[in-house]
Amino acid sequence: MTAAEGPVGTVPVPAGPFVHREAVATAGGTVHVAWSGVAAGNLGLHVVADEDAAGRRAVGEARRGLERAMGVPEGSTLYLDQVHSADAVWADGPGWGEEAGPTADAAVSRDGGRTLAVMVADCLPVVLVDEATGATAVAHAGRRGLLDGVLEATVDRLLSLRPAERRDAPGLRAWIGPGVCGRCYEVPEQMRAEAAERVPATAATTAWGTPGLDLPAGAVAILRGRGADVAVVQACTLEDERLFSHRRAPGQGRFAGLVWRADEDASTPTGAA
Repeated sequence: MTAAEGPVGTVPVPAGPFVHREAVATAGGTVHVAWSGVAAGNLGLHVVADEDAAGRRAVGEARRGLERAMGVPEGSTLYLDQVHSADAVWADGPGWGEEAGPTADAAVSRDGGRTLAVMVADCLPVVLVDEATGATAVAHAGRRGLLDGVLEATVDRLLSLRPAERRDAPGLRAWIGPGVCGRCYEVPEQMRAEAAERVPATAATTAWGTPGLDLPAGAVAILRGRGADVAVVQACTLEDERLFSHRRAPGQGRFAGLVWRADEDASTPTGAA
C-alpha cells in the first residue's frame, strides 16, 4: 500500500487477545504489529488504585498472558508512563517486570529488538516500522499529543537512524490503531477550530451534527506528510465493545498497540534496544 492510497480495514485474526495482527519483513527480520482488546484484559496499572491489590495482580496477569501470546519473555515489554506529551524516547532500560517505564508518549527501538507497547482507551495507538533499518516505534496520540507533535517527534527519531542521504527514501510504515472516530468525538466549536488550525484534517462533524474531531484523519495527514505508508485499523473504541473506551466505560481498562520481533534470538531485550 502506498502513501497515496486510502486507509485499509482490519485483518481478521483467530480468536484470542488481538483484534488485529500482521507481520512485516524488515532489514532486521520479521516484525509483528498488533492491537489487543478487552479479551486480553486491562493492561493499565494507572487505572487501578494503589490499594487494589487484586486489580494490580490482574494487570500483571494480563500483561504476562499477552506476552505468552506474542512469544516474548514475560516482563520484557516496555510500557511507558504516558502523560499526553509530545516526548519520544529511545527504548532503553528494563521491561515492566523490573521497574516503571520512562515518562513519555512514544518510544523507538533502534533495531526493533525491543517489545514495545502503548496503552489507550480512545486515544490513538500508533505503531511504526522502518523496513529500511528494522527500527520500530509506538506512539500515544491523543488530541493533545497529536496537536503538539508526538507523531513528528517519533518519525524524527526513526529517520535519524538512517544515513542522511536516505532520510527521504521509502520504507517507513505506520499503522493507526483503534481510537474514537470523528463521528463520535464531540468537542466544543472553539476546540475544533483550534485543532483544525494546527492539523486541518482533524476537523469533523459528529453523527448528530455537532463539532467533532477526527484524530485518525489527522494522524494520516501528519504521517503521510512525513512520507510514511499509512494504514488505519478501522474500529471505533466508543462503538466497538471488543475495545476499552474511557468515554463508554471510564476506568474499565486500557488495551495496547504492540510491536515486537519474531526472531527467537532477538526476543530477549538487552539494556538498550
